[in-house]
Amino acid sequence: METEAELEVLAWNQIYTMLLSQAEKIRESGFKLDAIVGVTRGGLAPTRILADLLEITDVVTVGVESYVDVAGTRGEPVLTQRDSTDVENKKALLVNDFSDTGKSLRLAREHIRQQGATEIGIATVYSKPVSVIKPDYYEKETCCWVVFPWDAKETIRKIVEKHPDKHATKNEIAELVEAGLPKQLVEKFMKEVCEAENC
Repeated sequence: METEAELEVLAWNQIYTMLLSQAEKIRESGFKLDAIVGVTRGGLAPTRILADLLEITDVVTVGVESYVDVAGTRGEPVLTQRDSTDVENKKALLVNDFSDTGKSLRLAREHIRQQGATEIGIATVYSKPVSVIKPDYYEKETCCWVVFPWDAKETIRKIVEKHPDKHATKNEIAELVEAGLPKQLVEKFMKEVCEAENC
């Protein structure tokens, strides 16, 4: 791929198994959280699953955006939504799918600290070795570009938008299939994206 990043494609059952393990680690750590803060958008699915597994009903969100294309990030992340972050006097678990550079998590953690959280733990499914924040709980460290079930179509759209050369697009899409994204799903998303993008 032009991203020069290896791909790892995950299925829902793999994510669920990883989050079962993570919930157990959180319980064993003794961290008695009051609320879960999901980082939108990538952290929404793991947040909901962890809330269920940990039996936490107080779930809020904070919006942070940093990706501009496949394996590409903007210089600094920005808060895009902050209104539903009610964590005053609470022990909060900040959840995202990935700690890539760690800058988004750092920004979100600072935001919820300013909102009055008394203690903040961080949980991600994956973390990169170069992340400026090491999550308290994560399941795997990787240097790969991870495609989660909740961002497969977005990944395909970004590949299509990135390449005016259809041959390069075809090669990257083939790599997604080879990495494990179901061919039928890829074909469906490619059709929908190309109809929208007139490609």
